[in-house]
Amino acid sequence: MIEAQYMTVKAAEGRRDNPTTREWYEELPSAQRRSFWNYLKRPEGRSSDAAPALIQLAWSSSAALAIAPLQDVLNLGIEARMNVPGRAEGNWRWRCPEDMLSTPQIEWLRDLTKSSDRSGVFRAKLG
Repeated sequence: MIEAQYMTVKAAEGRRDNPTTREWYEELPSAQRRSFWNYLKRPEGRSSDAAPALIQLAWSSSAALAIAPLQDVLNLGIEARMNVPGRAEGNWRWRCPEDMLSTPQIEWLRDLTKSSDRSGVFRAKLG
């Protein structure tokens, strides 16, 4: 068996063509919401709990790279959707105001990154 020194797998919980996680969760039927929380082995939460739960899942994975959209880190909803496929106008208009980068959610991500041992991961592997 050949062992790779570093896995080249990424964990990403969203992308530009998806709704934000909060928007996605709010559109789920109740049964699918329950399945979501069951899959995560957590008690049923609110729509504001969905994005942090998925980010925690990605950060705790064994993937070499974990990525989350800024809109999900900030726990934003439909107002922050980046793109709607098939819609010719109104896309790519969301911008992150500078003051949003100093919110408690950013501190939470910093703490999660440290506690997940993801800070400096590439520096250590490449250096």
